[in-house]
Amino acid sequence: MIPCYKLPISQIRRLGLALLIPGFLLGTFAIPNQLQTATAQTSTENRPLTIRADVQEYDAKTQVITARGNVQMFYPSRQLQATAAQAQYFSKERRIDFSGNVYILQQGGNSIRAEKVTYLIDEGRFVALPQANRQVESIYMVEESNNNGQTATPAPQTPQFKRSN
Repeated sequence: MIPCYKLPISQIRRLGLALLIPGFLLGTFAIPNQLQTATAQTSTENRPLTIRADVQEYDAKTQVITARGNVQMFYPSRQLQATAAQAQYFSKERRIDFSGNVYILQQGGNSIRAEKVTYLIDEGRFVALPQANRQVESIYMVEESNNNGQTATPAPQTPQFKRSN
């Protein structure tokens, strides 16, 4: 496989058009040593999943995007952000595999830290594995409930800082 940044511009354009056919839209083919961005359409509703990394490769045969180096993933429709050393998006299986110092943050404050995490998109499920002799760390925001089993209404927050004119 030839890395995208070694292809002539005309072949990159043809590759970009070919990627639209299987339902992917790759954002920017950057010059080496610059951050590369790929945006993959994850369903027929066209909800983007954006991946930024130092290097990205796309295999048209397997429809797998591999991102390496300073990987950042943004998936607004699932309210997810992630960072890792490497990520692979398997479009046919609708799965994302992260590895290397993985940190995943969901809107609302839930988070996971692990060495490897698999995100099963359709199930909305994470499977996390730690480094050897370590543990996975997860933080979940839990709503408090009163004695009747009902969710307690949080007390109104008072502003900590007030502006004076």
